Amino acid sequence: MPVYEYQCSGCGHIEEVFQKISESPLEVCPRCSGKLKKIISQSAFHLKGSGWYVTDYGGTKSGSASKEPSSEKSEKPATKTDS
Repeated sequence: MPVYEYQCSGCGHIEEVFQKISESPLEVCPRCSGKLKKIISQSAFHLKGSGWYVTDYGGTKSGSASKEPSSEKSEKPATKTDS
């Protein structure tokens, strides 16, 4: 059953109520008998951690950093030294 929040226009009290979707919204504040208005609240559902972004798919696993190929090492040509 979802939780709905209502705010009173008279006293500012916020009321949280478990209601069925089919139930009619509350209209009267339980504290001051003022008019209630349904408000949109912040969701308690957060997507955190790895796997939720496009950059997390198809890449390397954490801890296995990519290494540079050995062909990219700077090699100096052998030079002859005259003694």
